[in-house]
Amino acid sequence: MNSKKTLLSVILGVFFTLTTCKTFAIQGEGSTTEAKNAEQEAFNPTTAILEHIGDSHYWHVGGETSIALPVILFTDKGTEFFSASEFHHGHEAHQGKYYTYKLVEEKIRVVNAAGEVDKEASKHIYDFSITKNVVALWIAGILLLVIFMSVAAAYRKRVGKAPKGLQSLVEPVIMFVRDEIARPNIGYRYERYMPILLTIFFFIWINNLLGLVPIFPGGANVTGNILMTFVLSFIVMLVVNFSANKYYWKHIFMPPVPVWLYPIMIPVELIGVISRPFALMIRLYANISAGHIIVLSLIALIFIFKTLFIAPVSIAFVLFMDVLELLVAFLQAFIFTMLTALFIGTAVEEHHH
Repeated sequence: MNSKKTLLSVILGVFFTLTTCKTFAIQGEGSTTEAKNAEQEAFNPTTAILEHIGDSHYWHVGGETSIALPVILFTDKGTEFFSASEFHHGHEAHQGKYYTYKLVEEKIRVVNAAGEVDKEASKHIYDFSITKNVVALWIAGILLLVIFMSVAAAYRKRVGKAPKGLQSLVEPVIMFVRDEIARPNIGYRYERYMPILLTIFFFIWINNLLGLVPIFPGGANVTGNILMTFVLSFIVMLVVNFSANKYYWKHIFMPPVPVWLYPIMIPVELIGVISRPFALMIRLYANISAGHIIVLSLIALIFIFKTLFIAPVSIAFVLFMDVLELLVAFLQAFIFTMLTALFIGTAVEEHHH
């Protein structure tokens, strides 16, 4: 079984590596007609890496092929709806009903008649567009619904029987979250928090696995987006603090220290209420983004040095990193869920004499 898993990891790593090389090769040749007709510009690794791991108003399929996503703008004069194809990959401005818009580094800005960005008018633009990360979130949500609805239906049909099919694949993971994360950190009240812990674990894990695709065409980097990790950590903070008992709050406002230290300890404890969950935000964002950047940087070395001698070494390291990323995808979901359970456990723990 272990040899099969290793073989599968190597095959996935080779596929990811070859696809990444092809993507960078296409980008290095230039992404516009003007670049092809003009003298070939020097390859810019920073731009290439940021484009692959960042959000976008286009879903890139491969090469110059992409799907334009809907643009939804709330302005001080009204609401605007149009397709991102109106920007022609940011090279042209779009005349809307109220303003003229242009895509500047994947940010929609208002421009004047001279084509310059109007900073004052841009302050009144609120972008609620359906971006690549939003679509990826929908895909992850649909996958979660399909997986858990199928497993729930299997449990109803096979009461008292051994798990089978997808049920046998998911059940060990559910038991792992229950026995290794929820019970040890929360205690006998763990069942109440199993839904939120399972949702967090599978949501992060699936998005981490899908996040291995942004280094290739057609992918998105959801858990490598700090706004997404901010929302997750904010939810954790709400769950922890609304679940907290009187002993938790007593420890914060009446810490077990001399009274004269209260002016120092109480603010420190209150800061800890916010900082602990938000440490999860930085940890998940930094680890996922760092992994993608390392892989893309190693691939970029081939096009920077433009020599065959560096290619085998670079591909070997990328292959290793791709296989390692499969482990990191699971590990980061485990750490985020475990710390969430730990924070909940400290909030609901009974007073011990």
